[in-house]
Amino acid sequence: MLIRKAEQKDLQELLDIYNYEVVNGVSTLDLTPRTLAEWQSWFDRHNVNNHPLYVAEVESRVAGYSSLSSYREKEAYRSTVELSIYISPDYRKRGIATALMAYILELAKADARTHTVVSVITAGNEASCKLHEKFGFEFCGTVPEVGMKFGKYQDIVTYRLGV
Repeated sequence: MLIRKAEQKDLQELLDIYNYEVVNGVSTLDLTPRTLAEWQSWFDRHNVNNHPLYVAEVESRVAGYSSLSSYREKEAYRSTVELSIYISPDYRKRGIATALMAYILELAKADARTHTVVSVITAGNEASCKLHEKFGFEFCGTVPEVGMKFGKYQDIVTYRLGV
């Protein structure tokens, strides 16, 4: 496995990984698959400032990605970033999420512009919660029934890590 900075050539694979979760899971509460143009805009907001985007490459394919994005738009939140990790269903349970988490957190710790990393996880995603706890994230609370997906209200849980 190679962890490297995401490149333009990865865009379609990144989109496919994300849209798989839009259609099949609750890791994202998006309801409509993103278009390539929308994902290009998302891509362009990364690998600038304190918003890295890295991929795990396995067998010449993007197996997953991790990113740090703006947490909120207000200026006071600039030093807080939101973590996302998505793994292709073809590559799950191989330690890829753990490797991406370790890598992106090292980048966050090395960047003086970053003070806090936040993750917002759909409740019930035990694998993600355990991964965050393994890396020392602190559970901050549950917001019940904030999104409707697959005919069911979904709760979200928030974790934070000071870096």
